[in-house]
Amino acid sequence: MAADWPGQVSQWHGYPRYDFQVDDRPAYVVAPKQAAKGNPWVWRARFPGFHDEADLLLLKQGFHVAYINTDNMLGSPRAMQHWDQFYDFLHGKGLAKKVALEGVSRGGLFVYGWASRHPGRIACIYADTPVCDIKSWPGGQGNGIGSPDTWQRLLKEYDFTDEEAKSYAENPIDILAPIANAKVPILHIVSLNDQVVPPTENTFVLAERYRMLGGDIEVIEVKEGTDKSHGHHFTHPDPQKVADFILQHASVK
Repeated sequence: MAADWPGQVSQWHGYPRYDFQVDDRPAYVVAPKQAAKGNPWVWRARFPGFHDEADLLLLKQGFHVAYINTDNMLGSPRAMQHWDQFYDFLHGKGLAKKVALEGVSRGGLFVYGWASRHPGRIACIYADTPVCDIKSWPGGQGNGIGSPDTWQRLLKEYDFTDEEAKSYAENPIDILAPIANAKVPILHIVSLNDQVVPPTENTFVLAERYRMLGGDIEVIEVKEGTDKSHGHHFTHPDPQKVADFILQHASVK
């Protein structure tokens, strides 16, 4: 069983949540009532409360759920340094060497950035409408609506000029080889009418490239997201499928 957790204790859907700081960033761990063999865990990259049904199913199976707040860093090198410290802390506390990464929307920039740096630490990746190319979002260089304010934040965070950002060659779609070589299984879910993160510019490009590299990826397609979210949000059709995917690949044998 993992070591005792520091910080302030609260409840998350009936499970103990421990809030603390790592590398001067707010972070938390939700602990299961009985940890599974080897202390498997899920690491939420962004929007940790969104589509959390699978996380609840995994907690029941003895997984821990972890999160560090690097919210406005958009997967930058600075964010990756915080992620390195967080991983070292959690692994040092007894959590498994390999983690299941979960990335929602812009969370795709974090999970693929970190997985490409540390493929041997990744059990699997699950991504929900993930950003896979900054030119698509927040750049709005294709068919998506983009986010001019977030684009400016990205330029500042990465210390890019506008042209440097547009020619950036370390997007998730560009850095798949180490992940494929490590045979990391991937599951994505997208909505086909997503105007914010169009799958044709993000997930479908990534999936094609990953398969060409010999990687294993499945994509769940939802026909329509909500009008209010420009197609980006939807009721999750199958949280159990996500939980089963993570259980299959991230459980410690």
